[in-house]
Amino acid sequence: MTVPPNPQAPFGFDPQGRPYSDKSKIVAGVLQLFLGGLGIGRFYVGSVGVGIAQLLTCGGLGIWSLIDGIIFLVSNDRTDKEGRVLRG
Repeated sequence: MTVPPNPQAPFGFDPQGRPYSDKSKIVAGVLQLFLGGLGIGRFYVGSVGVGIAQLLTCGGLGIWSLIDGIIFLVSNDRTDKEGRVLRG
């Protein structure tokens, strides 16, 4: 018997029961590492305000975007604009 997909969580749920996003934490992390001075990783996950702040500060002179990219890659708690956990 097949379980129909949940419209609120088309990509399933994490072990804590939170819905997964359609966005990937690996894509967000790589975008943030290479294009973080432009805030591209943040725009990808829907954090437009933080993306604009990174754009205006050149990613915190590169330091903010580097740390942000690493955290995207290693954290399991990063979310998109709807509060859904990024897929790994």
